[in-house]
Amino acid sequence: MTRFFVSPQELQPEFLVLTGDNAKHAKVLRLKAGEEVLVCDGEGRECVCVISDVSEGQIGLVVRHRQASQTEPGVRVRVYMAFPKADKLEHVIQKATELGAYEIVAFPSARCVSRPDEKSLSKKLERWQKIAASAAEQSGRGRIPQVRALASYAAAIQEAAQADKPILFYENERATSLRMCLEQGGFRTASLLTGPEGGLEPEEVAQARQAGFQICTLGRRILRCETAPLCALSAVMYHAGEF
Repeated sequence: MTRFFVSPQELQPEFLVLTGDNAKHAKVLRLKAGEEVLVCDGEGRECVCVISDVSEGQIGLVVRHRQASQTEPGVRVRVYMAFPKADKLEHVIQKATELGAYEIVAFPSARCVSRPDEKSLSKKLERWQKIAASAAEQSGRGRIPQVRALASYAAAIQEAAQADKPILFYENERATSLRMCLEQGGFRTASLLTGPEGGLEPEEVAQARQAGFQICTLGRRILRCETAPLCALSAVMYHAGEF
């Protein structure tokens, strides 16, 4: 079933109208009156609708029934990633959205080479959110993950520590594997924090441990900064029964 995203305010109880890019997309797909489509508000609610009329620049819909999204994971996982170089974060945003991430949050750390200023960060966030929206539509998500940026490593630690299961991945950790960490009690929310190309400073790891994070290894091989969060997210989703 074709899926469209609208704002929560547009998700009316009985009738909907698709305009703008949604109407153009529907025209490209040659949708006709009588066909069913799914309209999502990007926050986990959706409507099964029937096309009532097709006119220039808009598509009229009749709502058949509303429901919670059937494709959202039962566990909310936020991915916290230190700013990487080049466009690596774009790749992570796209794939993390497909895998079911609830949010993707970028932050600066001591070894970050990339440190976007306020103006460039604003443009990047706009682009990153569009990437998340496109990936959510393509993968059949009912929610578009928010892509955010925090001003400091300390802010990332403080926020991420509020999850039921806050985890930091460190290449020098030897004792605790991700499997061991996930098997230690149930959780409904998780934070997965990874560093930049050069990794995290030992002092940053100690700061996270003090804040309540579990420090884990992702194995004997060192993963690239864009590989680590996706590997960890996949493992958490598998553990949660999503695969």
